[in-house]
Amino acid sequence: MSYKVVKSGGKQFIVEPGQVIKVPSIADKKEGEEIELEVVLGFDGGKITQSPEKIKATVVSHGKGDKIIVFKKKRRKQYKRKKGHRQGFTEIKIGDF
Repeated sequence: MSYKVVKSGGKQFIVEPGQVIKVPSIADKKEGEEIELEVVLGFDGGKITQSPEKIKATVVSHGKGDKIIVFKKKRRKQYKRKKGHRQGFTEIKIGDF
């Protein structure tokens, strides 16, 4: 089985052909469009490759993650702030490599 480590949105992901992964939001691409991901490392049957190459992937969907609560408080001062946040993501399907 061959795996590749790709970089997207400042993060690295271990992928294999046909896998669907969630990466940080790629807002300028619509569903069905192809994107290219930069390969950092490759693993193929125990052999490690580090040649510069690109992998094609297809945008499946866009969405928002689960809500997290950001709560600030200062004791004895009647100060508190509660705010929610949902991080955007893009689901992509890795093509063959």
